Amino acid sequence: MQVGSDRARRTLAYLRQKISSGEWPINSKIPTEPELMRLLGVGKTTVREAVRSLASVGILEPMPGIGTFVRSRMPVSSVLIEYMSEFGMPDLLGYRRALELEAAQQAARNRTDEQLAAMREALQSGDAPVEQPFGPDRRKAPGQFHFLVVEASGNKLLASLYAGVVTALRRALLAGTVVHATDAEARLSDHLALLAALEAGDVAAAAHAMAQHIDRDLVPAGQA
Repeated sequence: MQVGSDRARRTLAYLRQKISSGEWPINSKIPTEPELMRLLGVGKTTVREAVRSLASVGILEPMPGIGTFVRSRMPVSSVLIEYMSEFGMPDLLGYRRALELEAAQQAARNRTDEQLAAMREALQSGDAPVEQPFGPDRRKAPGQFHFLVVEASGNKLLASLYAGVVTALRRALLAGTVVHATDAEARLSDHLALLAALEAGDVAAAAHAMAQHIDRDLVPAGQA
């Protein structure tokens, strides 16, 4: 991520801090351009340069007429995303399952109290309850809670691969080729069961809770 002016670099650092700290959760909308200009005391060009830089690596996604949304807490490889797009939905969903199962097991061993607190907060706040660009809740991609579980694994490579998977899944949701098989209430129940397993440090229970959730979360269209 390269930006030109000192003001743009400071603006970029500010945006990244808000995202990496979780203050701006995954799938949440960041402040509008005029709001950022007032907040940071910079001009429109500076804000756009910083946002464009983060959008180029998949951290932000501007949606015309709606706003700019947080999509990842780390850069997402465009090469990885394009490679994943070559495979069918069953393959992509199976890969997601493998990553999240491993993440849940590692998180049960490695999670910190601070990470558990962040997960609880994500669930209590509705997992990024601000305006979503997908319309009905059934179009929502995996959000902050899932990213926090993956990050709690302590495996940076796994987290990087997962960010690419979620980007590919979001595209599939928008295209209607993958859908949610359960409603928001059922997904919250699954998340709470997983959180309880992580709090207990129970590796087997964490794997079981994650498997149960994934198997009834996203499915190819027509199988819901």
